Amino acid sequence: MHAAMAPRSPWSTWLLRTARLALCSAVLSLTACGYNDFQRLDEQTQSSWSEVLNQYQRRADLVPNIVATVKGEAAFEQDTLTKVVEARAKATSMQVSPETLNNPDAFAKFQKAQGELGGALSRLMVVSEQYPNLKANQGFSDLRVQLEGTENRITVARNRYIQAVQEYNVLARSFPTNLTAKLFSYAPKPAFTVANEATISSPPVVDFNKK
Repeated sequence: MHAAMAPRSPWSTWLLRTARLALCSAVLSLTACGYNDFQRLDEQTQSSWSEVLNQYQRRADLVPNIVATVKGEAAFEQDTLTKVVEARAKATSMQVSPETLNNPDAFAKFQKAQGELGGALSRLMVVSEQYPNLKANQGFSDLRVQLEGTENRITVARNRYIQAVQEYNVLARSFPTNLTAKLFSYAPKPAFTVANEATISSPPVVDFNKK
């Protein structure tokens, strides 16, 4: 037979209760200081950014077909075409990682590269209106529709990311959650700047009704 367990001493019982209360207090403190909110919003910003990247990649994937179709127009302005090719090469060559979201310089460079690609494609579409053969080309027309849809999706995804970053940054800068941010090194995340927004927040203007 096993010997009966000895009853806990008042001291050990007090220690156990104290440990449980400390654990409960720690959990409540983490909730009150915004720790869990930081985890949730950080995941939200990363998820939103992934969707932005997906749409940027979708646009980049359209470029080779657009370029190939435009090359069929013998007199097409080569300078405009070259700028699109170069802008795509620059945008797709940049390495993007989760750390990019917390690096203002790297984030700004990436924004600039994507803005340049969007601008180059916009100019190409405007120039293409001067070439009747391209306007009548069904394949090129389909590509333009795809590009317009992709640019719209980029804008939606980017706006969602901007909103997610704003929520995260408000938490990081507000009291008392800013104390948690400092304790766990949750720095505010870089967002799209006002100057950058002026150049890339709107999709390229593609008017399919021009004659």
